[in-house]
Amino acid sequence: MQGRHYINGEWSTDGDGVIDVMNPATGERVGTVPNGGEEEATKAIEAAAEAFPDWSKTTAYHRAELMMKWHDLLLKNKQEVAEIMTKEMGKPLAEAIGEIEYSAAFISWFAEEGKRVYGRSIPASKEDKRIQINKQPVGVVVSITPWNFPAAMMARKMAPALAAGCTFVAKPAKLTPLTAVRIYELAEEAGFPKGVINLVTGSASKIGKVFTSHPSVRKLTFTGSTEIGKELMKQSSETMLNLSLELGGHAPIIVLDDANIEEAVKGVMASKFRNAGQTCVCGNRIYVQEGIVEEFSQKLQEATSQLKVGNGLDEGVQIGPLVDKDGYDKVAKHVQDAVDKGAKVLVGGDGSAENDSYFYNPTVLLNANSDMLVMNEETFGPVAPIMSFQTDEEAVNLANDTRFGLAAYFFTESMSRGTYLAENLDYGIVGWNDGLPSAAQAPFGGMKESGIGREGGKEGLEAFLETKYISIQL
Repeated sequence: MQGRHYINGEWSTDGDGVIDVMNPATGERVGTVPNGGEEEATKAIEAAAEAFPDWSKTTAYHRAELMMKWHDLLLKNKQEVAEIMTKEMGKPLAEAIGEIEYSAAFISWFAEEGKRVYGRSIPASKEDKRIQINKQPVGVVVSITPWNFPAAMMARKMAPALAAGCTFVAKPAKLTPLTAVRIYELAEEAGFPKGVINLVTGSASKIGKVFTSHPSVRKLTFTGSTEIGKELMKQSSETMLNLSLELGGHAPIIVLDDANIEEAVKGVMASKFRNAGQTCVCGNRIYVQEGIVEEFSQKLQEATSQLKVGNGLDEGVQIGPLVDKDGYDKVAKHVQDAVDKGAKVLVGGDGSAENDSYFYNPTVLLNANSDMLVMNEETFGPVAPIMSFQTDEEAVNLANDTRFGLAAYFFTESMSRGTYLAENLDYGIVGWNDGLPSAAQAPFGGMKESGIGREGGKEGLEAFLETKYISIQL
């Protein structure tokens, strides 16, 4: 597949050569995209700026109509788009199809939510004054999306921006740009006007610098690592750019001794091993109360040993490859460090990195401790380390002992204990007996160094709106 830029309603392959897109399951080339840079990014922003006045004045109903056409086309072609995703990043096909459906949910949610952008009137302090509050689109929005959810993260940013009346420029991850290209082809088919949506592939550093410095840009929305988020924040300071940053995580899972152990294992499996552990909200460290560690560990070991590893296009595969060698090496390093510091491998603990394909077997580690890398850094792989604790307060303290605060999970059948955990965990997303809490209608985002702002829900639309106060002297 040959990917292209989409700028001002036209497709092009301009740039400094091409970038090869590789299949991490086979090491084969899937396709190419143009290696764009400053020139292409500038053209896309200028097209979006030119289209903004007309697009921002269209009715929410007209915008919703176009968005629902896009939504329907995406679902109609979900098998094809999912196969592209699986080939370029390795996600099992069933998961990829689920991601396309999740992406479509954001489009339909915000298509409707855009009709509910309300202002308000405020009682004035004088009889001859009136106070009005209006909402208006923030302007040209630029986005940088990650490789691990190439469809969902695009839709979660693009849909609310369009619904709010903003124009949009996207830069997908270089590892997974082809999914974005196909999504844009379907959006073009839906009938969005020229310049309203734009796509640029290529150099992250060159395109990013234009995104954070161009005077026409009013908002940057980014999902990725905390380190890159901090750099973008520094670059954006010169123009006081409006930012939404969804950054790294280091999610704890707490299993209390009154939990339904079978359900807790199911929840941990869903959270930990989705996308081979390559999600920012997946459980990265598991804290289990002392009295149930043996039983829980045995059941988790049994469930993990049943997972099928392989090419995501093969029937029944549940764990695909890691996306690249750097990701594989980090997982292997974390496991080896844990073993060296006393962890016991219950299942897995090894992998294969041959012929540019990178598979790591789902792994459960017992006797983890706070000195291990896996308990202090985001692993981004299929590794489940288990550490015991004694009291609920200790579990909360262990869970909060990190600079991240994106997602946390716990399992308990007690309302009082669960309420204590829910209220004291310093995380933007908390799953109570739920390993998969994400939903289009709910706000997604983190505390501390896990980001700024929320995506999804009504909060996700507010992120693309400005509040204007109008004081009227009669």
